Amino acid sequence: MNRICRLFNIKYPIIQGGMVWCSGWRLASAVSNAGGLGLLGAGSMHPETLREHIRKCKAATDKPFGVNVPLMYPEIDTIMPIIAEEGVKIVFTSAGSPKKWTDWLHERDILVTHVVASSKFAAKCEEAGVDAIVAEGFEAGGHNGREETTTMCLIPAIRRTCTLPLLAAGGIATGESILAAQALGADGVQIGTRFALTEESSAHFSFKDRCLRLNEGDTILTLKQLSPTRLVKNEFYKRVEEAELRGASVDELREILGRGRAKLGIFEGEIFEGEIEIGQAASLIHRLQSVNEVMKELIEDYNEALNRMQANQQMQL
Repeated sequence: MNRICRLFNIKYPIIQGGMVWCSGWRLASAVSNAGGLGLLGAGSMHPETLREHIRKCKAATDKPFGVNVPLMYPEIDTIMPIIAEEGVKIVFTSAGSPKKWTDWLHERDILVTHVVASSKFAAKCEEAGVDAIVAEGFEAGGHNGREETTTMCLIPAIRRTCTLPLLAAGGIATGESILAAQALGADGVQIGTRFALTEESSAHFSFKDRCLRLNEGDTILTLKQLSPTRLVKNEFYKRVEEAELRGASVDELREILGRGRAKLGIFEGEIFEGEIEIGQAASLIHRLQSVNEVMKELIEDYNEALNRMQANQQMQL
């Protein structure tokens, strides 16, 4: 049995990314019900909002689900006890040291998976005792690694240095890309963009509509002086680009970014002045689907690609 499926007690080694403003209880429960692992995105929830989403998710599915927690979350000392109190058994952490919370979570029988963007931090995860790793490449949407390593380079590099169950993330939106990730050494995948653009995603329709019309090259990694973030090229991005080109200070960039820019773009649907975070894989997706349709398509395309590869290998032999 696949290591990721065994670890999380799921049917398919497909994890839905815990994305801010997209990953509420409807999306997480739908993915879990379809055989993957749904994650609630705590990064855009107040503590009591997270508690509400956990309870609604429990009511909507009897399958495993988890919570994604960015370690820079300002109220993390409040939300971690809530996660434990509500009986969540899977936590994905990111944007910080895995050492800080892993032991605390393990003491409460909670599995810990940490997101990294380099082999160096994958080694730190293994030292910290996490249960699995997400290796997220440059293609991913939202906050990204400073190394700008692509998924195709990152997965085999981490696989050489790490023995833990490994999930590939960044640019994965099709069954073929799941198979490719496994060929590179991943045990499973974490998919964000494809699930962000489903009917169950809590993102605004205008955000989904804009992202479903993106072409290659319509997103770019920017804000590198603050926190590298992949954005759609819109009016807000143009202001950031202009400021960066003339050498704006970090303080000026923070002022341009302001507060609530991601909520404005993703949750409220302001596609011109909002922060529209999405991965490069958006250019492969052009219609709004339900989670069930997406999961069915991923599995069917994966099996077709696997059969093609096996047929080609037999021809070569």
